[in-house]
Amino acid sequence: MEFNWESTVITMIAFLGLYLLLNKYAFGPLFAIMEKRRELVKEEISAAESSRKEAERNMEEQKQALQQVRKEAHDIIEQARATSTKQADDILAAAKTESVRLKDEAVKDIENEKNKAIAALRSQVSGMSVLIASKIIEKQIDEKSQEQLVDRYLNEVGKSS
Repeated sequence: MEFNWESTVITMIAFLGLYLLLNKYAFGPLFAIMEKRRELVKEEISAAESSRKEAERNMEEQKQALQQVRKEAHDIIEQARATSTKQADDILAAAKTESVRLKDEAVKDIENEKNKAIAALRSQVSGMSVLIASKIIEKQIDEKSQEQLVDRYLNEVGKSS
């Protein structure tokens, strides 16, 4: 095998020419497309990172909002408990006051009825006394008969009351 330097030089010149043509028409646009793609991927990674940070911030805000809502719900429940306890105490106090008022009215009614009964009894007794006196005068009976008559009328008054 013989070394042919001319064909080596022609091959090198052809290779160099092909390289220059590829570099001008193929590698340039290809590298430009690859550079654009690299920039696009870099931008997408950056956007994804900012989206992730935004999502983390939103998640933290939601956690804080949820904690705030839970605290408010707990406060509302505690306030409702306090209000219901106060209302129950108010209702009990009103019921006690009403029962005392009703008891006092009942005692006054009983006292009034008792006084009316005593007054009615007194009027009956005085009517009876007048009746006894008139009968005594009519009969002109002796003292012993008068005592028996008075006792009998008093017994009748005692039985009717």
